[in-house]
Amino acid sequence: MTEVATPTAGHPRRVPPLAIAAYFLITFGITWTLIGVYIVSPEWASQAFGEISGSHPFFFAATWAPAISAFILVLYFGGVAGLKAFLSRLLMWRCSTGWAAFIFLVIPIVYMAGSLLKSGPLLAPIPPESVAAMVAVLFMMLFLGPIEEFGWRGVAQPILQRHMAPIWAGVIIGTIWGIWHLPAFFLSGTVFAEWNFLPFFVGNITLAVLVTPIFNRSGGGLLWPMLFHWQLINPFWPDAQPYDTWILVVVAAVVVWCNRNTMFTREDAATEVIPGETGHER
Repeated sequence: MTEVATPTAGHPRRVPPLAIAAYFLITFGITWTLIGVYIVSPEWASQAFGEISGSHPFFFAATWAPAISAFILVLYFGGVAGLKAFLSRLLMWRCSTGWAAFIFLVIPIVYMAGSLLKSGPLLAPIPPESVAAMVAVLFMMLFLGPIEEFGWRGVAQPILQRHMAPIWAGVIIGTIWGIWHLPAFFLSGTVFAEWNFLPFFVGNITLAVLVTPIFNRSGGGLLWPMLFHWQLINPFWPDAQPYDTWILVVVAAVVVWCNRNTMFTREDAATEVIPGETGHER
């Protein structure tokens, strides 16, 4: 049975474990409905709402669904004050230089190595519009995938880590994250349509495991997981599917082994959705 204590003065109410079910339902409901319309009735959807593209409002809403869901739940349980506290997790920037190097050096090397294995280039081809256009896309990417982390690491990870070791929380989130992407593989005109789902799915689980120690090392901060996610969709890195996935599996195995003392115990795991939240479960 779950009990949520009445918030004390200055402390928001604790987001209960059952909220994670609502989080997943809202997230999937938004994304699968918006993208599903274009899969089931592409001609009608295009005529009614316009051709789907990376700049279409539906595309942004579908991508932002994890964050939208997170904000709804945080507002419900914590109110405006709770939302402000939740957003303060963006300012939790302290993390080891080792993890910073992992994000900014190791991840690009993985993509380059994967591309070379498939006889591809070290970097993605520069578009005719010049490097400036690519930099603009890189900046725009900050407001796509990284925004998802408000949900995956903002809500789902801390709730799951109250009840299980971080590695299993990462595996569960990665599995659900991969399934959440599934409709995109049936949407023509996207990069997903050219990929095989299985390596991508395995990659999602692997990435969710990899970001877990980064998330916990920062004390539950959202900045570093967002930067990690940003690197994954950096337009300068070449398309290395599926080789990047298999390299990342090896990297993840090394990372888990090196961090086994914290990955298999809840002792130092971040468990707060809203900093300073009060309440308990039993």
